[in-house]
Amino acid sequence: MREIVLDTETTGLDPASGHRIVEIGAVEMINLVPTTNRFQKYVNPERDMPDEARAVHGLSSEFLSSHPTFAEVASELLEFIGDAPLVIHNAAFDLGFLNAELARLGFPKLENKFVDTVSIARRRYPGAPASLDALCKRFEIDNSARNFHGALLDAQLLAEVYIELSGGKQADLGLAGSVSLEGQEMAPPTGPLRPARPHAATAAELAAHAAFLEKIKDPLWQKLASEEAAA
Repeated sequence: MREIVLDTETTGLDPASGHRIVEIGAVEMINLVPTTNRFQKYVNPERDMPDEARAVHGLSSEFLSSHPTFAEVASELLEFIGDAPLVIHNAAFDLGFLNAELARLGFPKLENKFVDTVSIARRRYPGAPASLDALCKRFEIDNSARNFHGALLDAQLLAEVYIELSGGKQADLGLAGSVSLEGQEMAPPTGPLRPARPHAATAAELAAHAAFLEKIKDPLWQKLASEEAAA
């Protein structure tokens, strides 16, 4: 199953008050395994940057002025998301901003199914902090690079949190490996790789296997062997 873990950074808290998106980050997951397929864009909000917002994500109006507007990245974002379910920390916030930006362009709002990891965390750990930092600490996920909020970094951290909230990395028994899917290499397991244990069959095991094969009527391998011999 394909899912998109998504995060945004903004100029404020309320799109109805004229606040805009300034960064979008998204990570693709296939069957709860992050792939290398990611989306990240800084966005020119076409307005000033309040000091309190800059203190959160560190993005200035000067820096963002050289980046594309939401109108210029919207189609690429929608293509990346497709119809995949979304995984978002405090989904009402990010979806509210995304749908407000889409409405400005005359686009329909996102109808994708979504998972709100804040709601999951609060149900699972009632009374405990449910911030992304708190969940990283709970699950021993390294977030030391998070000096500021950043949409792509936060999406990457959230992907790890979501795996833990969904049952942990043991859910795939560490067998995901580096599997190529639609041109994207899946992330390898983080645990040590152990070689397969050699096993030499005993005489008793070989005899039991031979006796089992004798009970099979007209086995396919005998037919194939006869055909090869005749050829």
